[in-house]
Amino acid sequence: MSSLEQRLLNNYQRNFPLVPEPYDQLASELGSDSQTVRDLLAELLMRGKVSRVGPVFKPRMLGSSTLAAMSVPQEMLTEVATLVNGYPEVNHNYEREHRLNLWFVAVAADQEKLQQVLGGIESRSGYEVMSLPLLKEYHIDLGFRMDAGDKQKVATSPAQKNTDCSFDPALHGSLIAAIQTGLPLTERPYLTVGEQLGLSEDTVIETLSEMQSAGIIRRFGVIVRHHELGYRANAMLVWDVPDDQVDELGQQLSAEQKVTLCYQRPRIKPRWPYNLFSMIHGKSRDEVMAYVDDLVDKLALKDTPYEVLFSLQRFKQCGAKYIVQEDTHQQAVLR
Repeated sequence: MSSLEQRLLNNYQRNFPLVPEPYDQLASELGSDSQTVRDLLAELLMRGKVSRVGPVFKPRMLGSSTLAAMSVPQEMLTEVATLVNGYPEVNHNYEREHRLNLWFVAVAADQEKLQQVLGGIESRSGYEVMSLPLLKEYHIDLGFRMDAGDKQKVATSPAQKNTDCSFDPALHGSLIAAIQTGLPLTERPYLTVGEQLGLSEDTVIETLSEMQSAGIIRRFGVIVRHHELGYRANAMLVWDVPDDQVDELGQQLSAEQKVTLCYQRPRIKPRWPYNLFSMIHGKSRDEVMAYVDDLVDKLALKDTPYEVLFSLQRFKQCGAKYIVQEDTHQQAVLR
């Protein structure tokens, strides 16, 4: 990885400039030029190391979302995963080591649409879908360092002001639809987006700034794909924690450098007894398991039931689409 690539990915996973010529500002800070920076981003996108340059929206601020799981016979897994992938509302879809072996994230405009998607997947596949919506977040701000400092989390964005930002479907909805898959790599991307929507460049920048201040946009920057950047061991570490202790442990886990995500989701007994979810990404399975062991010892969790669900296959990984075109997926039913 070149020095320019390393610094670009380390420094701009958040806090992407909201100025008329953002790539020019990046180039100036990186000691390069706008065309070189844009060419590098285009190459990283083509190679799959970067999924987009754009916003990550805060969960539950827009639409409705859930983490869902299915238990699918191994011989049907690829076929069912392909069916699930066909829904534009699904943005992540993984096989994990567990009897519940297919895990996906779905985001829809509202709860009714989300239930339609889950119901459609269940009825078409013939397998039950277990929905685990987010209850409380402790740390959801995924970032990865590309240098010797990779034992540290990427610095978080400045605290948001949580100012009021009344949602205007005509303005905010059209802007979200235009940028949810990424900014264009033009010299003036906000002008390009504005021209598509009939908005001025200033209006696009001001609206995005307001959405950041209001907390609708959690972070804005270069969104990397961890697997392509060497973090090939992805483990979901789930805990069965007494309800009156979940906040304390959630905060403790969030402070740990190797814990990349941490949040509370509901139990669904007897099928799923776990209520606290954490994610650990590492370069190898042994590295992740060694860290899990250290974590259990450090936080005195030997008596806390937990499971480690490593991902085996990645069927889909892309940005969430909060506004999608009318359903066009095939209506075949799997048997």
